[in-house]
Amino acid sequence: MIHRESQRQTFYMYLFISPWLVGFVVFALYPILASLYYSFTDYDIIHPPEFVGLANYIEMFHNDLFWQSVAVTLRYTFISVPVQLLLALGFALLLHQKLPLRGFFRTAMYFPSMVSGVAMSLLWYWIFNPQIGLFNYMLSWFGIPGPAWLMDPGTALYALIIMTLWTSGSGMILFLAGLQGVPSSLVEAAKLDGAGRLRIFANVTLPMISPVLLFQLIMGIIDSFQVFTQAFVMTQGGPNYSTWFYVYNLYTSAFKEYRAGYSSALAWVLLIAVMACTALIMKLSNRYVHYEGGRR
Repeated sequence: MIHRESQRQTFYMYLFISPWLVGFVVFALYPILASLYYSFTDYDIIHPPEFVGLANYIEMFHNDLFWQSVAVTLRYTFISVPVQLLLALGFALLLHQKLPLRGFFRTAMYFPSMVSGVAMSLLWYWIFNPQIGLFNYMLSWFGIPGPAWLMDPGTALYALIIMTLWTSGSGMILFLAGLQGVPSSLVEAAKLDGAGRLRIFANVTLPMISPVLLFQLIMGIIDSFQVFTQAFVMTQGGPNYSTWFYVYNLYTSAFKEYRAGYSSALAWVLLIAVMACTALIMKLSNRYVHYEGGRR
């Protein structure tokens, strides 16, 4: 009787989750497996795919635009991710204090993160306009001639990095949650031992919020590997391929050159790179990330 009841509950469980399972198989699992197969084919969407083995991957690693996209993406990652983490942590530490209108400033800092990527790109496209843009207008107050931000190969990538700092509020909220979870007893004990603010931050606060820092680092790297909207709306990958991000290169191959097989290979290389970076960071974090129940 108990076995029959267990079977009945199992049947209803699968019945209730079947819409999600069907959606997952049709809209997620099948496209993933299909892209893996297409990565080994010459496929232009119109004609049937033709199996070519590793030809797409070999061509990829001999393609100058592929290496340009890797270089641009890595440069963006190494600059934007650390700066965003520092800004988010700094704002969180500031707004964690008992300040007047603290709730208003928290909301104001987080609000830009709610703006869609296209709307934000169009707004910053105007801000970086060399003639009528707000950025160069503010620089003129100090007698500094503003550059042609998005039209100069030397500044286009850095303009996009500056734009991403506007969304540091989302990371600030997570750091605030982590700071509120730091036991006040540990802070009070450190103060009784004569520790100053910097020492308390380094030896108490930072270890306690290290899981949040790890999460933000991993998510920041994953997001930076997938930058597309800014490059598409604001620069179209230029000038002189200075903002030719990896995903923009993938998009160009798939939807402008109609090379679905080659773009599928690009997507799988990106997936492997993301998984490898995540695994490496998780491995290295064992020595530096502390959890309440001990190290992971």
